[in-house]
Formats: sequence, C-alpha cells, structure tokens
Amino acid sequence: MAANVYTPANYDPEKKYPAIVVAHPNGGVKEQVAGLYAQRLAGLGYITIAMDAAYQGSSGGKPRSVDRPAYRIEDIHGAADFIASYPCVDTMRLGLLGICGGGGYSLAAAKTDKRFKTIATISMFNSGRVRRNGFADSQLDSIQERLQQASAARAQEAAGGEVLYSGDADMTDEQIAALPFEMYRHRAISLCCR
Repeated sequence: MAANVYTPANYDPEKKYPAIVVAHPNGGVKEQVAGLYAQRLAGLGYITIAMDAAYQGSSGGKPRSVDRPAYRIEDIHGAADFIASYPCVDTMRLGLLGICGGGGYSLAAAKTDKRFKTIATISMFNSGRVRRNGFADSQLDSIQERLQQASAARAQEAAGGEVLYSGDADMTDEQIAALPFEMYRHRAISLCCR
C-alpha cells in the first residue's frame, strides 16, 4: 500500500500528536481530495496519512483499478497500523476521516477497530448499500439476480478467466445520457474521459 504521511509545521519529536487516517473516495488516489484534507489537517496540528487503496493508484495488486470492499476496509486497518507506530503519534487520539466512498468503508472499519477514537465522514457514500440495493434503493427487485452475476464473475476470475468490470467505465455517450440519476451521469462522464 502506498501512502503519504503529513506532519504539522514545526514538528517536534519530543511532543505527542493526534493522528488521522484519511480514506479517499471511490476512484480517488492519495494525491487528490484525501491528500488535500490530510495536508490541511496536518496544518492544524495532526499527523495524517492518506493512502491509495489496494489495486489503485500507486498501491499494488492486480487486476488494477478495482474497488473491493473487504480490501478497502483492510487498507484502513493497515493505515492505522502504520500511523500508530509513527514517531510522536498519540495512539489514544487516533481519528478516521472518510470521504465519499471512503466514508462508508471508514464506518465499516471502525465497527471492529476500536483504536479509532473519533470518526467523521464527508459526503459519505455507502458503496455496499448502493451496490446491493441500487442508487436510492432503486434496484431492490433485482438483488438476487445481481448477486448471481457477481458470483459468476468471481468464479470466472478465480478460474483464470477474464475479469469482468461492472459499472459505467465503458459506457457510450448515449448510455450515459440515459442514466436515471444525475450524480451517476456526472460520475460516468468523469470515468469515461480520464
């Protein structure tokens, strides 16, 4: 896992500092919004860490550019492991900030990781709920069908077959325009035009 650590200005190795793990949005990397928040928080006196999720950005793992919930949650635990051993971190003042999709993963990680004394989210997006139920619970009637498709895709990948991607990364302009939710149209456009 690749990460950037930010320390306060005038960092004093004789002092103890509160620390914050910053989890990036789905599709983000540590140099984007998570890194900006981490830098700002360091300016306020915190030691912070912003990391690229496994399979994304500078972090390792194949196939590339996948978002696996269990790994995203484990990435947060791993960032906590690292920052808790960083010089001058006060482990009794460890916080967690999750942004967008990172917010949902942060809440999931904090359920079992009691090192986090405070948790905050910004524009939290519950990826699990949306993947399971559809945006705004619009696909409740097709949950079992989509679970079957996901199981088949996983079995295909485990057997060495082609990795199947879901979502909007390879949609045509017409398919993007037909998406029922404005937020998804903007997200699809940004993914298609990277």
